[in-house]
Amino acid sequence: MNRFQESIYALIVETSTNLPDDVRRAIARAKLNEEMGTRASLALSTIAENIVMAQENQLPICQDTGMPTFFVHCPVGANQIEMKRRIHEAVAEATRQGKLRPNSVDSVTGKNSGNNLGPGTPVVHFEQWERDEIEVKLILKGGGCENKNIQYSLPAELEGLGRAGRDLDGVRKCILHAVYQAQGQGCSAGFIGVAVGGDRTTGYEAAKEQLLRPVDDVNPDPRLAELESYIMDNANRLEIGTMGFGGRVTLLGCKIGAINRLPASFFVSVAYNCWAYRRLGVVINPETGAITRWLYRSEGATPDLAAGQGMVGSDGGRRVVLVAPISEEQVRSLRVGDVVVMNGLIHTGRDALHKYLMDHDSPVDLQGGVLYHCGPVMLQDEEGEWHVKAAGPTTSSREEPYQADIIKKFGIRAVIGKGGMGPKTLAALREHGAVYLNAIGGAAQYYARCVKHVEGVDLMEFGIPEAMWHLRVEGFAAIVTMDAHGNSLHADVQERSLAKLAELADPVFV
Repeated sequence: MNRFQESIYALIVETSTNLPDDVRRAIARAKLNEEMGTRASLALSTIAENIVMAQENQLPICQDTGMPTFFVHCPVGANQIEMKRRIHEAVAEATRQGKLRPNSVDSVTGKNSGNNLGPGTPVVHFEQWERDEIEVKLILKGGGCENKNIQYSLPAELEGLGRAGRDLDGVRKCILHAVYQAQGQGCSAGFIGVAVGGDRTTGYEAAKEQLLRPVDDVNPDPRLAELESYIMDNANRLEIGTMGFGGRVTLLGCKIGAINRLPASFFVSVAYNCWAYRRLGVVINPETGAITRWLYRSEGATPDLAAGQGMVGSDGGRRVVLVAPISEEQVRSLRVGDVVVMNGLIHTGRDALHKYLMDHDSPVDLQGGVLYHCGPVMLQDEEGEWHVKAAGPTTSSREEPYQADIIKKFGIRAVIGKGGMGPKTLAALREHGAVYLNAIGGAAQYYARCVKHVEGVDLMEFGIPEAMWHLRVEGFAAIVTMDAHGNSLHADVQERSLAKLAELADPVFV
């Protein structure tokens, strides 16, 4: 069992830090399909660079390492109790080593366990089979894309598409709508797993299991194979694009399965996964506990992503260097499409901090400051110094109820996140002279490299991801997607994609 635990630890590390070959190939194809110099092309180049950095440094591809979910097939008679205990120990060790972010939070008290263990975490699914080997597959699916999962009960009225009936065409409409509603908030371009049927619980489980399929496989059911092909062709016609910036590639993969249902229920469950599609698997010898082979790994060289130069400019937008703190005059000179390169001190803040700041003073002066929606992976050395191991942006929409008030209260000039924010925040940016900068979601190593020193931390009682970290950065690049003049790229892309969605309303599969 000691060797088994070591094998599980190796699986966790590889899944967190080294993207599978089939996913790399999908991203490489997306790069070729995008027009050079566009925002989408810039984002994909940054993503490619980040993937290479994570592999070389063996550090998390994305700072949100999600809720570790294991799918274990084992021989009859295997000790599942001991196997589960060893999986838990491997998860805790991977968290201590900074390969996983501590993500397990008590739903009643809000306290972070600090080691990814607790009631319901990690998730481990066991199933016996008649083979004399153990197969373990692992998915690390972050909260940003998990929040864009969606379940439909047919018949239903869908925005832009009208009525979705209890048939394959209704399923088609649900899947298209699922892609539309995710926009850039799930770190598109993404992958989706779909389950037709089941009940509410088994539908979501079956949808996530579809994500275990290889990206390039062909559905054995010809009807579902045809639907998968249709979705891949037409979802990309929505032109939501990478990070929701607009572009030719919105979806990188679609896998659909069907399970039986009750006559009274017709559910379509969609599991949305970001571009950081972290799932790997191993086959383990039950006698020795050693890995005998890896899954989702092809023989030969790792697919070349041709990483390029990352953030170099987009769509003719300007490249502006700013040093925090920032003046109102500097902010009002910015326009949607500008690339901002930030130097100086920035402060992280997620859900817990935003709620706290509504009723309390800030631990530090935020006048003219930069607030970064980020829950980093942090490790402390023997001298007590903190070091950033991964630091990409989190989804900003969760802070919409708070952001406008916090901008006004503390005089914040720039908010950095991903996926954009809503009309209340947009109005506050205009009124108070602030700007929203969209960083590239999932690019945790790309942005960690920009952090030159951790100046300090406050509110550690919220746990590492939710604490307020004060980071000295250099060369931190992001795109203006909401400016101080009332312009929002996110609103524009959503409006255009809704019009394109409506063009797909007519029945296709009947």
